[in-house]
Amino acid sequence: MRYDIVIIGGAIVGSSVAYYLREQGFSGTIVLVERDPQFAHAATTLSMASIRQQFSIPENIRLSQFTLKLFRRLKEEFGADADIGFREGGYLILAGEDGLPILKSNHEAQMAEGADIVLEDADQLTRRFPWLSTEGISAGAYGRTGEGWFDAHAMLTLFRKALRQKKVDFITADVTAIARDGNRVTGVSLGNGETLEAGIVVNAAGPNAGKVAAMAGLELPVEPRKRNVFVFEAREKYADMPLLVDPSGIYVRPEGSVYLTGGAEPEEGDRAPDSGDFEVNWPLFEEVIWPVLATRIPAFEAIKPTRAWAGHYDYNTLDQNAVIGPHPEVGNFLFANGFSGHGLQQAPAVGKALAELIVHGGYRTVDCSAFGYGRVAEGRAFRELNVI
Repeated sequence: MRYDIVIIGGAIVGSSVAYYLREQGFSGTIVLVERDPQFAHAATTLSMASIRQQFSIPENIRLSQFTLKLFRRLKEEFGADADIGFREGGYLILAGEDGLPILKSNHEAQMAEGADIVLEDADQLTRRFPWLSTEGISAGAYGRTGEGWFDAHAMLTLFRKALRQKKVDFITADVTAIARDGNRVTGVSLGNGETLEAGIVVNAAGPNAGKVAAMAGLELPVEPRKRNVFVFEAREKYADMPLLVDPSGIYVRPEGSVYLTGGAEPEEGDRAPDSGDFEVNWPLFEEVIWPVLATRIPAFEAIKPTRAWAGHYDYNTLDQNAVIGPHPEVGNFLFANGFSGHGLQQAPAVGKALAELIVHGGYRTVDCSAFGYGRVAEGRAFRELNVI
């Protein structure tokens, strides 16, 4: 079987590429190859499902702003019943004295891109959020609009449903090999015995992207990193609570009648897990996260953890930023990888960017040139300072 475009990875990044290829008028054959059709272990469905504009570099801010615009016209794009439960609750990123210069620098970049972020000192934060302890806090950046959280599974379902109407094929299988002929990839071998000839291959394999690239004889500094999310109940309900990020790296946000928390993963031993390792690290909650929550929000001293899960980031070890676009020597192998925790919120923008690149030969809506593979080949970091 021959396809004009084979997309390896059928979660939100791969689905976005396929969706916008059709939106841009591409009439060739497209197939999404996904080994986990229920997305039980996908980074998409196991994420905290949030969107922010509080990044340190303009390119990341613009990617999320594209998705924000999509969220605000979701019914126009996907139909009257489209709903992902987007709650525009904002982010509140706190900084102590040491982190204040970076917080201010990030805020300047965000304001230059038109983000509705305010920088407030400890007294202002206390007045705005009386439940918050500002001990050790110099300031916080609060997203009044344009940030929040949503239902990741509902978002993925919208894209997948639309693709079925747009004549995109789906194959459930592992990719076992990628064939190359000189400076071109020519096909993909699957675990079910099929071989797909390919005009273009798009790597949207999430945490497994490095392994997929290696099948084509290419290096990509992307590996899985396990991240834990804990659910807890608390007696107090704060209707005005944003997604709060403590200087320690611990974050917390409301989710209906409960709260979600995570972060502060230990640097020591933070290495690529086995592909099947989704075991929750409960001591992380008891020993690290809970004490910080109780200090920052005193009412959270008495909370009850109810469940948890672990997922994998597609972690770019070079600079924690996405790698987007073609390989400079193997031009029909395209990357959409290494988002390091912000792929869900940026997937629609990256999908449209790659679709424009394939159909029109260049970026039109959001310029992703800075995320190109060239920096990987040169070992030149394009670092995002606000990785959560």
